[in-house]
Amino acid sequence: MPPPQLDLDAVKRVLEAVLLSSGGALTLNELKRVFEVELGNDFLRRALEALKADWQGRAVELVLVADGWRFQTRPEAQPYLDRLNPEKPPRYSRAVLETLAVIAYRQPVTRGDVEEIRGVAVNSQIVRTLEERGWIEVVGHKDVPGRPALFATTKQFLSDLNLRSLAELPPLPEVARDLIPNEPLEEVSVASRM
Repeated sequence: MPPPQLDLDAVKRVLEAVLLSSGGALTLNELKRVFEVELGNDFLRRALEALKADWQGRAVELVLVADGWRFQTRPEAQPYLDRLNPEKPPRYSRAVLETLAVIAYRQPVTRGDVEEIRGVAVNSQIVRTLEERGWIEVVGHKDVPGRPALFATTKQFLSDLNLRSLAELPPLPEVARDLIPNEPLEEVSVASRM
């Protein structure tokens, strides 16, 4: 139940302003802090879902990703935005994408685990690139001699891919097919070793 001085429409207007002006996704707890009165999680979720419905069919949508709630443009608007800002997104090598896929689907893994699955050594620059992008991080160390770092994906990785959790990752054969579109699936080393 909303507090007496805040009805659903008033809460939606505040949420809309906060989310549109935010530089990134916001969690429920962060959104709750903007109100002077205590709002329940259920009421806040209902307000967010109602706001999401209000934006249905527009060029901008409200989505829930791993980092929280955010407004973003719909994919079909991307060609127009690219004309306004013609910067090209960074392109990643096959080795970087294979390493990321191994970490995403087998986490937590050591660099040695990635090398064993890929069948080749992992260049330090590959790991550094993924860490700088904010897609992987060290989450611990394996209890073996040398105590190698264990890598896992981050919330940033999920949010950048518009996912809420790892369970939303596509099945591995689809990913392998997208990573190497011109090779038959049987020849994709990442998929065949996993």
